[in-house]
Amino acid sequence: MEKKIDPDSSMWDWLTYDLRFLCKKSDMSYAAFARLLKRSDSNVSNIMAGRRRIADRDATILDEHFDTGGHFRRLLRYARLGHDPNWFKQYISIEAEALVIKAYEALTVPGLLQVPEYARALFTAGGSTNVDALVEERIARQKIHDKDIPPLLWVLVTESVIDWPIGGPEVMRKQLAHLLDMSVNPHIGLRVIPRSAGAHAGVDGSFSLMSGEFGDVAYTESPGGGRLVQSINEIRSYAVRYDRIGQVALPERASRELIQEAMEAL
Repeated sequence: MEKKIDPDSSMWDWLTYDLRFLCKKSDMSYAAFARLLKRSDSNVSNIMAGRRRIADRDATILDEHFDTGGHFRRLLRYARLGHDPNWFKQYISIEAEALVIKAYEALTVPGLLQVPEYARALFTAGGSTNVDALVEERIARQKIHDKDIPPLLWVLVTESVIDWPIGGPEVMRKQLAHLLDMSVNPHIGLRVIPRSAGAHAGVDGSFSLMSGEFGDVAYTESPGGGRLVQSINEIRSYAVRYDRIGQVALPERASRELIQEAMEAL
């Protein structure tokens, strides 16, 4: 079912509203719309339902086909610059369908690898009032590991992530043991940036890259929220940054040994 779209509530809803309006005015079915964009029917259905975003390529095709004078390219540009109140729902949806996830975390264990006690400590410290619900939601996201073909998950974390005792020594030991257990799975790669690496390309903050049928999307964190990045140029810059961070990370075996040492030190 399509959700109610309010073009006055956000730039993204405005863009989705105009897409629906254009289809209706031109008497174009969603299937025909999918053929125009060279996307699957399900992908276009998600776009029209407000669960997916169009990309630069889509906006260009629409503007040229319907001779809009650049209308959708401008809408897309300003939608990306503005605040999206539904950004997290969009993020969860993309994460669930991703085929490859590359995550860099500077301060905490990535949500897809957290144990409940660790997640609870983070939410409690952050002052959340609905901690139980937030922990349950975070752990539920980890069901992607149980898929017949789980997404490839490549993770880079700083040494601060593994030696900062979130939740106390007992909780942190459990969390580190979980990281070691998960890191032996063939779909997971875990590497640590040692403190001895000094300044590196990841000091600006955490981010992730997700790839799938939807294309490529980057996500960057900020206090009180986050931002989904779908601009090709920005995504490329995050991909380059991820590779540069990886250049100073330890190999997987050495990373596991460092995690083991951190666990024994607690």
